[in-house]
Amino acid sequence: MSEQAKIQPQINAARAYANLMVPALFGEWAVTVADAAEVRRGQRVLDIACGTGVLTRQVKSRTGASGRVVGLDPNEGMLEVAKTLAPDIEWQQGVAESIPFSEHSFDSVVSQFGLMFFRDRVQAVREMLRVLAGKGRFAVAVWDSLENIPAYAAVVDLLERLAGTAAADALRAPFVLGHRHELQRLFEDAGAAAGIRTVRGTARFPSVRVMVEADLRGWLPLMGVVLPEDQIAHILGAAEEVLKPYVASDGKAVFATSAHIISGAAAV
Repeated sequence: MSEQAKIQPQINAARAYANLMVPALFGEWAVTVADAAEVRRGQRVLDIACGTGVLTRQVKSRTGASGRVVGLDPNEGMLEVAKTLAPDIEWQQGVAESIPFSEHSFDSVVSQFGLMFFRDRVQAVREMLRVLAGKGRFAVAVWDSLENIPAYAAVVDLLERLAGTAAADALRAPFVLGHRHELQRLFEDAGAAAGIRTVRGTARFPSVRVMVEADLRGWLPLMGVVLPEDQIAHILGAAEEVLKPYVASDGKAVFATSAHIISGAAAV
C-alpha cells in the first residue's frame, strides 16, 4: 500500500471537517484569536494544532509576505488539506509537547481549539513559552463547558442513546477545558501569566442535517469513531426532531456558542 493510500482516510476526514465544520463553527474565531495575539505585519507566528489552517491563513493575511507563518499539526490528513488551501504557508508535522523549533523562534504563538487534545497540556504550554521571543504574545482558544452550549449537549445525548458511549465521548472531548478556574490553574502550573476572557459566538450550519453530519463524518472519524451508514442515517433522522429548537425560519441551524480566550506575553 502506498503512503498516500495509508493516509487517505485521514485526508477524507479532514476534507469533511474543512468543508462542513470550519465555515459554520470555527471560522469566526480565527479573527478573535489573532486579535488576542496582536499579530502584526512582518512577525514570525506559529499556529499549534493548526488543523486545516483557518487560523493560520488569518494570521498570514496579517503578517504579509515579510512575515513567517508556520502551521504545526500531528495529523497528516489535516496538513495535506491545509497545503491545498494555502500552499504558500509553511506546514510542519509535529506535536505541541515537543515543538520542533528552537527557543525564541516566534513573535507570536496561537492555537485554536487544540489544547483539549494534547496529551500533556502543561508541557504544551511550556513549549509555547519556550519558542516565544521576549515579550512575544500567545493566544489560545478552548470551548466553554458543554452545559453552556446546549445545542451540542443535545447532540451528545443523542449519540449516547443511539450510538453508544464512545461516540458520545468523542463529541464531549472538545469541551473538557470549559471550567475557567481549572484552565487558569493549567497555565499557572506551566509558568504562564495569562488572562482569560469568555467570548460569545454563533454557529451557523446550513441545516440540522449538515450540522450533525459534520460530526458523524468529519469529527468522529478524526477521533477514531466510524459509524456504519445505516446508523448514521438513523441518527440524522432523529436529530431533526431533537434540534428543532435551533432551526431558524430559513431552515438553517443557528445556535449560541462560547469559548475561553487565554492570552498573555512571554517573560523578557
